[in-house]
Amino acid sequence: MSRVREAGLIRAAGLALLLAGCIPAADRPVPVTRPEPPAPAPAPAPAAVDQRQPDPAPTADDRQAPVSARRDVAQLPAPRPAWEARQVAPDARAVAAQRYTVRRGDTLGAIAARTGAGVDAIARANGLAPPYPVRVGRTLDVPGGRYHLVRAGQTGIAIARAYGVPWTEVIAANALSEPYLLRAGQRVLIPRAAGGAVSAAERAAAFTLDVDTILTGGEPAVVAGQAPATPVASSRRVLAPSAATVAPAALPGRFVWPVDGTIVRRFGPGATGERNDGIKIAIPLDTPVRAIADGTVAYVGSEVPALGGLVIVRHGGGWTSVYGHAGTLLVQRGQAVRRGQVIARSGESGYADRPELHFELRRGRTPVDPMTQLPHR
Repeated sequence: MSRVREAGLIRAAGLALLLAGCIPAADRPVPVTRPEPPAPAPAPAPAAVDQRQPDPAPTADDRQAPVSARRDVAQLPAPRPAWEARQVAPDARAVAAQRYTVRRGDTLGAIAARTGAGVDAIARANGLAPPYPVRVGRTLDVPGGRYHLVRAGQTGIAIARAYGVPWTEVIAANALSEPYLLRAGQRVLIPRAAGGAVSAAERAAAFTLDVDTILTGGEPAVVAGQAPATPVASSRRVLAPSAATVAPAALPGRFVWPVDGTIVRRFGPGATGERNDGIKIAIPLDTPVRAIADGTVAYVGSEVPALGGLVIVRHGGGWTSVYGHAGTLLVQRGQAVRRGQVIARSGESGYADRPELHFELRRGRTPVDPMTQLPHR
């Protein structure tokens, strides 16, 4: 090699190092490394779409080690999810079913505080509508049960996990509905845990995290008079775990495809009866994954073992889009994203057996076949 060429290479290498040092570290995804789970049995070779085996169900070990089943996922530095940052003590108060006669000066809130039951539970039991007027001398039915007092920043996920009950059962017991935001000071009825799990390990093992649970129980409780966080279109802004987010008010308009690739698994039941709530699209490794419409990022992480690297975006009109199996996550919770914006890069994390994207569309809590909403091609 000539001395001139050697000197040129040295100068080029030095310039590359200088430029790399100018990129802010906070904007570069970093691998999230956690203890590896036990090595799985060798996976079968990929088969045709209609012959593929269903995704294996998460085990107790998977739930206790919230990480991609086979590969690390790189993501921007961010705090732990709200349900991990704000732990919940299972200190629910047992309330006996009773009848209460309204006294002068009583409000429904005061009656709830005096009995230990929830305002919403008493209102439902007696057919009361907001602002819940009560008449002196009226006798109210107070439903019995275990009532948990919600503190600021607590999430439905952390509450359900603390008691070892499915969050869906808490939703049903309290008739919760969109947008599923809890309020500090609210008392929620906790269904009895099946089997009487008592230890922290048993309670954790009884709880499963999935997309529906994140959507309905992932936001921290809000304080009266406190507005949810305003979305900002920058990954530099890191939202505190205690700050709640909201979906955009505007309708999403026309959706676009998140990637160009080959659909290897379709929506609905498979050949062996398992259900897929979205579609799987085979794509090359490190392919840009784009938001299908304007929205606000509701979740970024890898706590759902089957889906690995995961981004969930809320759109207007009750729509939500879900992007799984990513290898690199490029956005933050609470960040506003635009249609076509790159939010992740493809990988084969979770239970993927090839580089692919797991993509879902939901209207409210209901999964919708993406093929009926995405442009024909």
